[in-house]
Amino acid sequence: MNKLKKAFVLVGMVTAVPITVIALLVVFSIQWMFHTWSNLTMEELMFHLQAPLEGTNEGMIVDYLNTCAVPAILILLTMILILLSCRKQKKCFWITLISVVVSVSAMATSVRAAWNKLDVGGYTESQSTYSTFVDDYYVDPAGVEITFPEQKRNLIYIFLESMETTYTDIENGGGFEENFIPELTKLAQENEDFSGNDNQLNGGYPMPGATWTMGAMFAQTSGLPLNIPIDDNAMNTQDSFFEGAVTLGDILEDAGYSQTLMIGSEADFGGRKLYFTEHGNYDILDFNYAHDNNLIPQDYRVWWGYEDEKLFGFAKEKLLELADGESPFNFTMLTVDTHFEDGYVCQSCPDTFGDNQYANVMACSSRQVAEFIEWIQEQPFYENTTIVLAGDHLTMDSDFCEDVDEDYVRKTYVSYINSAVETENNTERREYTTFDMFPTVLGSIGVQIEGERLGLGTNLFSNTQTLSERFGNEKISEEVTKKSKLIEELSDIKEETSETVTEEIEPTAVITAGTYDFTTGNLPVIISQIQDAPDTIQSVKIAVWTQEDQSDLQWIQTGMDENGNFAVDVNIAGFNYREGMYYIVAFLEDDAGNLYTIGGTIGFVD
Repeated sequence: MNKLKKAFVLVGMVTAVPITVIALLVVFSIQWMFHTWSNLTMEELMFHLQAPLEGTNEGMIVDYLNTCAVPAILILLTMILILLSCRKQKKCFWITLISVVVSVSAMATSVRAAWNKLDVGGYTESQSTYSTFVDDYYVDPAGVEITFPEQKRNLIYIFLESMETTYTDIENGGGFEENFIPELTKLAQENEDFSGNDNQLNGGYPMPGATWTMGAMFAQTSGLPLNIPIDDNAMNTQDSFFEGAVTLGDILEDAGYSQTLMIGSEADFGGRKLYFTEHGNYDILDFNYAHDNNLIPQDYRVWWGYEDEKLFGFAKEKLLELADGESPFNFTMLTVDTHFEDGYVCQSCPDTFGDNQYANVMACSSRQVAEFIEWIQEQPFYENTTIVLAGDHLTMDSDFCEDVDEDYVRKTYVSYINSAVETENNTERREYTTFDMFPTVLGSIGVQIEGERLGLGTNLFSNTQTLSERFGNEKISEEVTKKSKLIEELSDIKEETSETVTEEIEPTAVITAGTYDFTTGNLPVIISQIQDAPDTIQSVKIAVWTQEDQSDLQWIQTGMDENGNFAVDVNIAGFNYREGMYYIVAFLEDDAGNLYTIGGTIGFVD
């Protein structure tokens, strides 16, 4: 019995070693994650967990190994040495027990903190909740008349890594006492950032699904959030990237544009190569292209690939080549030196701000971009070329903005240079998101857009109200975080399976709300064009509510009208409703009592 007890204790001590090490590795990993991505969101985390990692900054991987893996290995070796040198089994038992309790407690605390900071509960709830907001307010470019000018205008679209309006000084609308981006500040003020008569910089508000580079590039060129379903394998198993969406690249390709994407990192990272080749057939000139074409030495690699100083030089050569071609061109590029953490210090970086490395890198980027713009403006092709400068997302640097006033609204940097059109109202300061870049970029090269809206975006050169101005950014943020049947349809995510899956076709319909009658308080609702319905329709009913928590939800039965549609007058006034949003979701019931969601709509009464 005594031998059995000793054997049990020994097994327990041996088992405690990997438990302790794994628990501490989790603790180190969570700390490293939030130190590296100070503004990490669950949307971004889930995308990168599911997307390919080719092209990841090697320095980041090394940093993780040094910060997390190496300490865990050292702890493992230390515990093994302690157990080997421990002469008394009882003493060893207490050492391992204390190690397990401390490490597991630390892991539980870290996981709980991560859970709260990432709002995993809210994210999980939103991923199990459908919203019709995107479905209702998305304008499909395929159904919109888009007219190009007779002389098509060239486009140079420069995504500026992590560039915010925040980096200018308070006087100019920033969040700091000093101006870290004086040249970019001047460019925005002398050109168009939709700030109206206000001299303070204005920029785009990044929504969930658009807060990291690939999400941002996708949002700005499609007007959609890059929200991938949590239960799908996403981009690393996909053959297409939102195949059903019509994007900026698709529209320009159909118009005969030559399209190029130039970046100093590997395009495979985050699915960028897949997206830009599928949507617009862009020529991809990335880090690997530079290697293969001897633009850089075979053994050369810094930061994420090669630095922006080289990028701008290569861009000049490519632009001259494109300008000699017969087709109008869209030259899109992405800078990288200002990526977190603290940016990359190239040989041209100043030390204007002392040991504040990130500020120095931002100042360097500001100067290099301005010099590049000046060079473009000296070229013959500039007269017929629009330049768009756009920060992709807010910085993920862990501490650079920690002293910025918590009430300050951080936005991405935006500037339209040499636009083909002027704003219809140049005195008004606009409120907009990065979704609005999609139609606005087209507007800036003289394209006329029926209704002035594409995707979830609005052409800011027009007087048409943006969704931000209509609903507020908080409302949009809440809605786009939830699941959307339209996004699922457009993304067409395919789950890997060894079994043959029979696709079930769900019935759909068009839900139309008429004009609200203030005298009677009634809102006419019509359900038409029911598709893929079961053989027998027992009834069609709608769920209606005006409170976001659905506390006033009412079920209302519809009837058949003279046109063969299902219709009903909803007494909105009966909801103690005065003005604001109303929500309607329609359901079809078959003869077996099965309910099918067939569509919905959201409306606004003022």
